[in-house]
Amino acid sequence: MPDSVNGLPLHPLVVHAVVVLLPLAALGVVALAVRPVWRGRFGWLVVLVAALATAAIPLATESGESLEHRVGDPGRHAELGDQLIWFALPLLVVAVALVWLHRRAERPAGDGTRSGPGALGVVVAVFAVVVAAANLVQVYRVGDSGAKAVWGDVPAATAEHGD
Repeated sequence: MPDSVNGLPLHPLVVHAVVVLLPLAALGVVALAVRPVWRGRFGWLVVLVAALATAAIPLATESGESLEHRVGDPGRHAELGDQLIWFALPLLVVAVALVWLHRRAERPAGDGTRSGPGALGVVVAVFAVVVAAANLVQVYRVGDSGAKAVWGDVPAATAEHGD
């Protein structure tokens, strides 16, 4: 994998896909969990966004390792970034589970009636909210540690002007 595009390190470019898509997927999962009626309409879109975010994480990690060889160890940021995939994968799984449960509930039973979400649906929805919240927290932690690795404890605007 190339480590730069037009002279810019690839890592900050790829990271933006994760920073945008993973929180968007997490918010989508929360929406599906609390509004089951949206699962049929938006469920596969949320699954797609979660899958794209999950796929972007290894690219961000690999490009970060290439950048690390050029500029030095980012410390805690690398550790937290390596952990992010283990947050994203369960998010993708619960997104698929919410859609699957919706499709199952929408199928007519043998007597022509439709079943509701049931206890399993409620448990999956609650778990989905917890997993989504964990993803939002972890994305924040990774991003914050990355900003500190680049800027230290000095705000970017202050560092830029030398104040």
